[in-house]
Amino acid sequence: MKAETGHSPSAPAGQSLAETVGLITLSHRGDLERCALLFETIDRHATPRGCHYVIVDDKDVALFARFERPDRRILPLSHFLPWWMRPIPVLRWRGRRYWFTPFGKPISGWHIQQIVKIEATRRLPEARYCLIDSDIYFFRDFDLTALAEPNPTPFHVHPGGVVVNRPRHILWIDTASRLLGTEPPSVPADDYIDQIIIWDQATARAMTDRIESVTRHGWIGALCRDRNFSEYMIYGTFVASTPSAMDRHAVTTRSFCRTHWEDNALREADILAMLHAATPTERAFCIQSFGATPLATIRTSLEAFHSGCGLENPKSRTQAA
Repeated sequence: MKAETGHSPSAPAGQSLAETVGLITLSHRGDLERCALLFETIDRHATPRGCHYVIVDDKDVALFARFERPDRRILPLSHFLPWWMRPIPVLRWRGRRYWFTPFGKPISGWHIQQIVKIEATRRLPEARYCLIDSDIYFFRDFDLTALAEPNPTPFHVHPGGVVVNRPRHILWIDTASRLLGTEPPSVPADDYIDQIIIWDQATARAMTDRIESVTRHGWIGALCRDRNFSEYMIYGTFVASTPSAMDRHAVTTRSFCRTHWEDNALREADILAMLHAATPTERAFCIQSFGATPLATIRTSLEAFHSGCGLENPKSRTQAA
Protein backbone atom coordinates (compact mmCIF):
# COMPACT_ATOMS: atom_id res chain seq x y z
CA MET A 1 0.00 0.00 0.00
CA LYS A 2 1.07 3.55 -0.58
CA ALA A 3 1.54 5.64 2.51
CA GLU A 4 -1.15 8.21 2.99
CA THR A 5 0.03 11.79 2.60
CA GLY A 6 -1.27 15.18 3.66
CA HIS A 7 -2.14 16.81 6.95
CA SER A 8 -3.64 14.84 9.81
CA PRO A 9 -7.23 15.62 10.78
CA SER A 10 -8.07 17.01 14.17
CA ALA A 11 -10.99 15.97 16.34
CA PRO A 12 -13.70 18.43 17.39
CA ALA A 13 -12.85 20.44 20.50
CA GLY A 14 -12.89 18.32 23.62
CA GLN A 15 -12.81 15.01 21.78
CA SER A 16 -10.12 12.56 20.69
CA LEU A 17 -10.08 10.82 17.33
CA ALA A 18 -11.12 7.65 19.17
CA GLU A 19 -14.32 9.42 20.26
CA THR A 20 -15.33 10.76 16.84
CA VAL A 21 -16.99 9.27 13.78
CA GLY A 22 -15.36 10.09 10.45
CA LEU A 23 -17.20 9.97 7.14
CA ILE A 24 -16.07 8.14 3.99
CA THR A 25 -17.47 8.86 0.55
CA LEU A 26 -16.25 7.38 -2.73
CA SER A 27 -17.16 9.47 -5.74
CA HIS A 28 -16.19 10.48 -9.27
CA ARG A 29 -16.40 13.46 -11.62
CA GLY A 30 -19.87 12.49 -12.84
CA ASP A 31 -21.21 13.05 -9.32
CA LEU A 32 -19.35 16.30 -8.65
CA GLU A 33 -22.44 18.45 -8.19
CA ARG A 34 -24.20 15.75 -6.18
CA CYS A 35 -21.19 15.76 -3.88
CA ALA A 36 -21.46 19.54 -3.56
CA LEU A 37 -25.03 19.18 -2.29
CA LEU A 38 -24.06 16.29 0.01
CA PHE A 39 -21.32 18.46 1.52
CA GLU A 40 -23.76 21.33 2.09
CA THR A 41 -26.19 19.05 3.92
CA ILE A 42 -23.42 17.48 6.01
CA ASP A 43 -22.19 20.92 7.03
CA ARG A 44 -25.72 21.88 8.02
CA HIS A 45 -26.82 18.70 9.77
CA ALA A 46 -23.84 16.50 10.73
CA THR A 47 -21.71 18.50 13.15
CA PRO A 48 -19.78 17.90 15.28
CA ARG A 49 -18.12 15.02 13.48
CA GLY A 50 -14.76 13.65 12.50
CA CYS A 51 -13.11 14.36 9.18
CA HIS A 52 -14.95 13.65 5.93
CA TYR A 53 -12.71 11.68 3.55
CA VAL A 54 -13.76 11.97 -0.08
CA ILE A 55 -11.93 9.38 -2.19
CA VAL A 56 -11.89 9.83 -5.95
CA ASP A 57 -9.96 8.67 -9.02
CA ASP A 58 -6.47 10.14 -9.03
CA LYS A 59 -7.28 12.16 -12.15
CA ASP A 60 -10.31 13.69 -10.38
CA VAL A 61 -8.49 14.99 -7.29
CA ALA A 62 -7.87 18.41 -8.83
CA LEU A 63 -11.52 18.67 -9.87
CA PHE A 64 -12.69 18.08 -6.28
CA ALA A 65 -9.94 20.20 -4.70
CA ARG A 66 -12.21 23.23 -4.27
CA PHE A 67 -14.13 21.34 -1.59
CA GLU A 68 -11.08 20.60 0.57
CA ARG A 69 -10.88 22.17 4.02
CA PRO A 70 -9.51 21.11 7.42
CA ASP A 71 -12.42 18.75 8.11
CA ARG A 72 -12.85 17.52 4.53
CA ARG A 73 -10.03 15.81 2.66
CA ILE A 74 -9.91 14.83 -0.99
CA LEU A 75 -7.84 11.68 -1.34
CA PRO A 76 -6.76 9.69 -4.43
CA LEU A 77 -8.02 6.17 -4.93
CA SER A 78 -4.50 4.83 -5.46
CA HIS A 79 -3.57 5.57 -1.83
CA PHE A 80 -5.80 2.70 -0.75
CA LEU A 81 -4.86 0.12 -3.37
CA PRO A 82 -1.85 -2.22 -3.59
CA TRP A 83 0.86 -1.49 -6.12
CA TRP A 84 -0.14 -4.44 -8.30
CA MET A 85 -3.70 -3.17 -8.86
CA ARG A 86 -3.79 -0.80 -11.84
CA PRO A 87 -6.63 0.46 -14.06
CA ILE A 88 -6.72 -0.95 -17.59
CA PRO A 89 -6.86 2.21 -19.77
CA VAL A 90 -8.86 0.93 -22.75
CA LEU A 91 -11.05 -1.73 -21.15
CA ARG A 92 -14.67 -0.79 -20.46
CA TRP A 93 -17.72 -3.00 -20.33
CA ARG A 94 -21.24 -1.64 -19.86
CA GLY A 95 -19.74 1.68 -18.84
CA ARG A 96 -17.56 0.20 -16.12
CA ARG A 97 -13.80 0.58 -15.79
CA TYR A 98 -11.68 -2.44 -14.96
CA TRP A 99 -8.48 -3.00 -12.97
CA PHE A 100 -5.75 -5.55 -13.58
CA THR A 101 -5.09 -8.08 -10.84
CA PRO A 102 -2.71 -11.06 -10.87
CA PHE A 103 -5.37 -13.14 -9.07
CA GLY A 104 -7.75 -13.93 -11.92
CA LYS A 105 -9.97 -11.89 -14.22
CA PRO A 106 -9.90 -8.08 -14.10
CA ILE A 107 -12.18 -6.56 -11.47
CA SER A 108 -14.57 -3.67 -12.02
CA GLY A 109 -14.70 -0.22 -10.47
CA TRP A 110 -17.62 -1.46 -8.38
CA HIS A 111 -15.30 -4.04 -6.78
CA ILE A 112 -12.60 -1.38 -6.34
CA GLN A 113 -14.97 0.87 -4.41
CA GLN A 114 -15.77 -1.93 -1.96
CA ILE A 115 -12.09 -2.77 -1.42
CA VAL A 116 -11.26 0.91 -0.85
CA LYS A 117 -14.06 1.30 1.73
CA ILE A 118 -12.58 -1.56 3.73
CA GLU A 119 -8.99 -0.35 3.42
CA ALA A 120 -9.88 3.26 4.25
CA THR A 121 -11.73 2.11 7.38
CA ARG A 122 -8.68 0.05 8.38
CA ARG A 123 -6.14 2.85 7.84
CA LEU A 124 -7.66 6.27 8.51
CA PRO A 125 -7.32 7.69 12.04
CA GLU A 126 -10.85 7.72 13.50
CA ALA A 127 -12.13 4.71 15.44
CA ARG A 128 -15.46 4.60 13.56
CA TYR A 129 -16.73 5.63 10.16
CA CYS A 130 -19.99 6.54 8.54
CA LEU A 131 -19.99 5.17 4.98
CA ILE A 132 -22.11 7.34 2.74
CA ASP A 133 -22.52 7.66 -1.04
CA SER A 134 -22.67 10.93 -2.96
CA ASP A 135 -26.37 10.61 -3.87
CA ILE A 136 -27.45 10.87 -0.23
CA TYR A 137 -28.52 14.15 1.38
CA PHE A 138 -29.25 14.99 5.02
CA PHE A 139 -32.47 16.82 5.81
CA ARG A 140 -32.44 16.41 9.61
CA ASP A 141 -29.70 16.75 12.21
CA PHE A 142 -27.57 13.61 12.50
CA ASP A 143 -25.85 13.29 15.85
CA LEU A 144 -22.68 11.36 15.08
CA THR A 145 -21.44 11.82 18.65
CA ALA A 146 -24.19 9.39 19.75
CA LEU A 147 -22.56 6.75 17.54
CA ALA A 148 -19.00 7.21 18.83
CA GLU A 149 -17.20 5.29 21.56
CA PRO A 150 -17.99 4.29 24.24
CA ASN A 151 -21.44 3.71 22.71
CA PRO A 152 -21.87 0.51 20.67
CA THR A 153 -21.63 0.70 16.89
CA PRO A 154 -25.05 0.47 15.19
CA PHE A 155 -25.29 -2.84 13.34
CA HIS A 156 -27.97 -2.67 10.66
CA VAL A 157 -29.78 -5.95 10.05
CA HIS A 158 -32.70 -6.56 7.69
CA PRO A 159 -33.98 -9.87 9.09
CA GLY A 160 -34.73 -12.38 6.35
CA GLY A 161 -33.93 -9.83 3.66
CA VAL A 162 -32.02 -12.29 1.48
CA VAL A 163 -34.65 -14.39 -0.28
CA VAL A 164 -34.71 -16.81 -3.20
CA ASN A 165 -35.54 -14.13 -5.76
CA ARG A 166 -32.35 -12.18 -4.90
CA PRO A 167 -29.68 -14.42 -6.43
CA ARG A 168 -26.88 -11.86 -6.20
CA HIS A 169 -27.47 -11.44 -2.48
CA ILE A 170 -27.33 -15.22 -2.07
CA LEU A 171 -23.98 -15.24 -3.89
CA TRP A 172 -22.73 -12.48 -1.59
CA ILE A 173 -23.64 -14.25 1.64
CA ASP A 174 -22.13 -17.50 0.34
CA THR A 175 -18.91 -15.65 -0.53
CA ALA A 176 -18.81 -13.96 2.89
CA SER A 177 -19.20 -17.32 4.61
CA ARG A 178 -16.47 -18.88 2.46
CA LEU A 179 -14.02 -16.02 3.08
CA LEU A 180 -14.67 -16.03 6.83
CA GLY A 181 -14.85 -19.79 7.32
CA THR A 182 -18.44 -19.79 8.61
CA GLU A 183 -21.37 -22.03 7.75
CA PRO A 184 -23.47 -20.51 4.92
CA PRO A 185 -26.91 -19.51 6.26
CA SER A 186 -30.09 -20.96 4.85
CA VAL A 187 -32.39 -18.71 2.85
CA PRO A 188 -34.13 -16.52 3.87
CA ALA A 189 -31.05 -14.99 5.49
CA ASP A 190 -30.28 -11.65 7.10
CA ASP A 191 -29.29 -8.74 4.87
CA TYR A 192 -26.69 -6.22 6.13
CA ILE A 193 -26.84 -3.69 3.28
CA ASP A 194 -28.15 -0.16 3.80
CA GLN A 195 -27.56 3.34 2.44
CA ILE A 196 -25.80 4.71 5.54
CA ILE A 197 -23.63 2.21 7.39
CA ILE A 198 -21.44 2.69 10.48
CA TRP A 199 -18.26 0.62 10.68
CA ASP A 200 -15.93 0.07 13.60
CA GLN A 201 -12.23 0.16 12.72
CA ALA A 202 -11.13 -2.56 15.15
CA THR A 203 -13.82 -4.83 13.73
CA ALA A 204 -12.79 -4.15 10.13
CA ARG A 205 -9.20 -5.02 10.98
CA ALA A 206 -10.23 -8.22 12.74
CA MET A 207 -12.41 -9.09 9.72
CA THR A 208 -9.53 -8.82 7.25
CA ASP A 209 -7.28 -10.76 9.62
CA ARG A 210 -9.89 -13.52 9.63
CA ILE A 211 -10.06 -13.56 5.82
CA GLU A 212 -6.29 -13.91 5.62
CA SER A 213 -6.26 -16.68 8.22
CA VAL A 214 -9.00 -18.66 6.46
CA THR A 215 -7.86 -18.17 2.85
CA ARG A 216 -4.09 -18.02 3.47
CA HIS A 217 -3.93 -15.06 1.09
CA GLY A 218 -3.83 -11.31 1.58
CA TRP A 219 -7.41 -10.15 2.05
CA ILE A 220 -7.48 -8.02 -1.11
CA GLY A 221 -6.14 -10.90 -3.19
CA ALA A 222 -8.73 -13.21 -1.61
CA LEU A 223 -11.56 -10.89 -2.65
CA CYS A 224 -10.12 -10.54 -6.16
CA ARG A 225 -10.00 -14.32 -6.51
CA ASP A 226 -13.67 -14.64 -5.63
CA ARG A 227 -15.17 -11.50 -7.24
CA ASN A 228 -18.80 -12.17 -6.12
CA PHE A 229 -18.59 -10.18 -2.90
CA SER A 230 -20.33 -7.41 -1.01
CA GLU A 231 -18.36 -5.43 1.54
CA TYR A 232 -21.44 -4.94 3.74
CA MET A 233 -22.33 -8.63 3.64
CA ILE A 234 -18.78 -9.60 4.64
CA TYR A 235 -18.73 -7.14 7.55
CA GLY A 236 -22.22 -8.15 8.65
CA THR A 237 -21.45 -11.85 8.46
CA PHE A 238 -18.26 -11.33 10.47
CA VAL A 239 -20.03 -9.40 13.22
CA ALA A 240 -22.96 -11.83 13.39
CA SER A 241 -20.63 -14.83 13.68
CA THR A 242 -18.03 -13.35 16.05
CA PRO A 243 -19.09 -12.80 19.68
CA SER A 244 -16.25 -10.37 20.43
CA ALA A 245 -17.28 -8.23 17.45
CA MET A 246 -20.96 -8.42 18.33
CA ASP A 247 -20.11 -7.09 21.78
CA ARG A 248 -18.95 -3.87 20.11
CA HIS A 249 -22.22 -3.48 18.17
CA ALA A 250 -25.93 -2.94 18.82
CA VAL A 251 -28.35 -4.55 16.38
CA THR A 252 -30.88 -2.25 14.77
CA THR A 253 -33.49 -2.79 12.07
CA ARG A 254 -33.98 0.95 11.65
CA SER A 255 -32.34 2.82 8.80
CA PHE A 256 -30.74 6.26 8.92
CA CYS A 257 -31.81 6.87 5.32
CA ARG A 258 -35.05 6.90 3.30
CA THR A 259 -34.44 5.72 -0.27
CA HIS A 260 -36.22 6.04 -3.60
CA TRP A 261 -34.99 3.01 -5.56
CA GLU A 262 -36.74 3.51 -8.89
CA ASP A 263 -35.33 5.52 -11.81
CA ASN A 264 -38.44 7.62 -12.55
CA ALA A 265 -38.24 11.40 -12.26
CA LEU A 266 -39.66 12.80 -9.02
CA ARG A 267 -41.30 16.20 -8.68
CA GLU A 268 -40.74 18.55 -5.77
CA ALA A 269 -44.07 17.46 -4.25
CA ASP A 270 -42.96 13.82 -4.45
CA ILE A 271 -39.71 14.53 -2.63
CA LEU A 272 -41.43 16.59 0.06
CA ALA A 273 -43.91 13.75 0.61
CA MET A 274 -40.96 11.39 0.91
CA LEU A 275 -39.35 13.58 3.58
CA HIS A 276 -42.58 14.01 5.53
CA ALA A 277 -43.08 10.23 5.54
CA ALA A 278 -39.62 9.56 6.99
CA THR A 279 -39.37 7.71 10.27
CA PRO A 280 -37.72 9.44 13.27
CA THR A 281 -34.41 7.60 12.74
CA GLU A 282 -34.22 8.50 9.03
CA ARG A 283 -32.04 11.61 8.92
CA ALA A 284 -31.10 11.56 5.23
CA PHE A 285 -32.65 10.54 1.94
CA CYS A 286 -31.30 8.93 -1.21
CA ILE A 287 -32.52 9.38 -4.76
CA GLN A 288 -30.41 7.02 -6.85
CA SER A 289 -27.93 8.81 -9.12
CA PHE A 290 -28.95 6.62 -12.07
CA GLY A 291 -32.51 8.00 -11.85
CA ALA A 292 -34.10 10.76 -13.90
CA THR A 293 -34.75 13.23 -11.07
CA PRO A 294 -32.83 16.46 -11.79
CA LEU A 295 -30.42 17.55 -9.07
CA ALA A 296 -32.01 21.02 -9.24
CA THR A 297 -35.34 19.49 -8.15
CA ILE A 298 -33.66 17.77 -5.20
CA ARG A 299 -32.04 21.04 -4.16
CA THR A 300 -35.24 23.10 -4.39
CA SER A 301 -37.11 20.41 -2.45
CA LEU A 302 -34.60 20.66 0.39
CA GLU A 303 -34.92 24.43 0.36
CA ALA A 304 -38.71 24.15 0.49
CA PHE A 305 -38.54 21.67 3.36
CA HIS A 306 -36.33 23.96 5.42
CA SER A 307 -38.27 27.10 4.60
CA GLY A 308 -41.31 25.78 6.44
CA CYS A 309 -42.62 22.71 4.64
CA GLY A 310 -41.77 20.34 7.45
CA LEU A 311 -38.87 21.91 9.36
CA GLU A 312 -38.56 19.94 12.58
CA ASN A 313 -37.50 20.76 16.09
CA PRO A 314 -33.69 21.23 15.82
CA LYS A 315 -33.29 19.38 19.14
CA SER A 316 -34.61 16.20 17.54
CA ARG A 317 -31.54 14.09 16.85
CA THR A 318 -30.98 10.46 16.00
CA GLN A 319 -29.95 7.90 18.56
CA ALA A 320 -28.42 4.52 17.80
CA ALA A 321 -31.27 2.06 17.90
